[in-house]
Order: sequence, then C-alpha cells, then structure tokens
Amino acid sequence: MRSNLMLLMAATIWGMGFVAQRLGMDHMGPYTFNGLRFLLGALSLLPLLWWLKSRQPVAVAGDHRQLLIGGVLAGLVLFCAASLQQVGLLYTTAAKAGFITGLYIILVPVLGLLLRHKSGLNTWIGAIIALAGLYVLSVTDEFTIGFGDLLQVVGALFWAVHLLLVDHYSNRVAPIKLAGVQFVVCGLLSLATAVVIETPTLSGAVAGWQALLYAGLVSVGVGYTLQVVGQRGAHPAHAAIILSLETVFAAVGGVLLLGETLDERAIAGCALMLAGMLISQIRLRWWWKSRRDKVPVTK
Repeated sequence: MRSNLMLLMAATIWGMGFVAQRLGMDHMGPYTFNGLRFLLGALSLLPLLWWLKSRQPVAVAGDHRQLLIGGVLAGLVLFCAASLQQVGLLYTTAAKAGFITGLYIILVPVLGLLLRHKSGLNTWIGAIIALAGLYVLSVTDEFTIGFGDLLQVVGALFWAVHLLLVDHYSNRVAPIKLAGVQFVVCGLLSLATAVVIETPTLSGAVAGWQALLYAGLVSVGVGYTLQVVGQRGAHPAHAAIILSLETVFAAVGGVLLLGETLDERAIAGCALMLAGMLISQIRLRWWWKSRRDKVPVTK
C-alpha cells in the first residue's frame, strides 16, 4: 500500500507537470527547460542523500559500478523520452500529450516479452483498444497524425524502456542515488543540446521561474524519486496501472489551468486509450478458471 500511494502521488505530480512544462516554454527553449529542471531536481536530492549516507552502510565497489551503469543508462533513456515529450508539447496540447504518453503502460508488458516476461490476453486486448483510441484522438480524416502527437508516440516507447530500467536497477542499488545520477545525466545532455541548437539566457530562466521550480523541484525531485522508491516495493504491472492515472491529471490540468478544450472525438479517443491501459493491467486468469470449472469433464 505504501508503494502504491507513492506511485499515485507521482502520477498526480506528473500529470499537473504537463501544465508547468507548457508554461515554461513561453520563456525558454525545450532543451534549456529540461536541462535546468533535471539539474534542479538532482540538487533537491542532496539533503536526502546526505541524510541517508549517515544511516546506511558504506557501499562496496560493485555497488558503485552498478549505480554508474544503471544511472547512465536510465539517464540516457530519460533524456530521449523527456526531449521528445518537451518538444512535442510545442505542437500539441497538454491533455493529448498526457494520454499519448500513457501508451507506455501498454508498451511495458509488450517489451517485457523480449525479457521473457509473460503477457496475458488482457495485454493484447488492452493494446488494441488503446491503439484504436490513439487513432480516434490523433489521426485526422486525411489519415495524417500531427507532428507533436507523433513525437509523443515515439516518446512513449522510451518511457516504457525507462520504466523497465528503473525496475531492474532499483532493486540492485540505492533508489535515491539512482534517481540522482539519472537526473544529472539527463540534465547535462539537455543543456549541452540547448547550447548547440538554442540560445539559453538567464533572463528567460528568471521569467519562467515558477514553472521551472514546479517542474524541477516537484515533478523531477519529488515525482521521479517517488517512482524509483515506489517501484522498489511494487509489481511492475501494478506500478504501470497506477502511473497511467497521470494521463487523467494531465487532461484535468490542461483544461482547468491552460484553457484547453477537447472535442467529442478527442474525448472518445482519450476514453478508449484509458480503457485500454486499464484493461491491459487486469488479469483474466479468474475468468479462464471459471470457464474451465464450468466445462464438464468428458472421457
């Protein structure tokens, strides 16, 4: 229950974080915003890391190696996912971005097949329903998909890989340290990209300080840390279904705080996608068992 509550808090924070991400780009480029917010998130962990250091035994060399490998890998994937999401927000709404990003809930068990994880019938039923929802939400009558929506779809793949990586390494190294390393890697890569293709300015960062503080201290520092710690005690499938509620909070935030609107087609698409995400996480073993018990045995 404790882990599930942590993941629910993370979903709430991330959903509302789409609003801050949109507002922040009124004053700075997407890579500048990501770089500053992830480094700010890493700095926010320093007091917690200092406190934990006095309460935990000294790590052995093998732990440091695992932490470095896991943190760098997670940071690289996080950079790809966050970049696609942030740039995509320039071309689509926060509500649509939230629901499309939520496709990673479907992709997690699908990618798990490559790791020899078992996936039930519910996964494939949920995936089909979610894809139908994506079609209704994003594909136009001319069978084209918006650029921003497409970036979010590709980003969903990286979010799924990131979730699997965090699940793998959070049970092998200290989760707070893992969060800190991945934030630093993602932040430095984002700032390096910003220096090349954008023009970062101090005035822009100051003008967008409110969005930056929420996206950095709350969404990154608190949200991702809750994910890492929460996943340590939760089943990956359970974590995925709870984190999928991020899409609902993103839609609510976009409508209430950004004045975004969803027409009937968009609402129908969102509803299908959410239904698919939820169905993909519901086990159907009880149904198959009840069916089997009702079938008469013949010889």
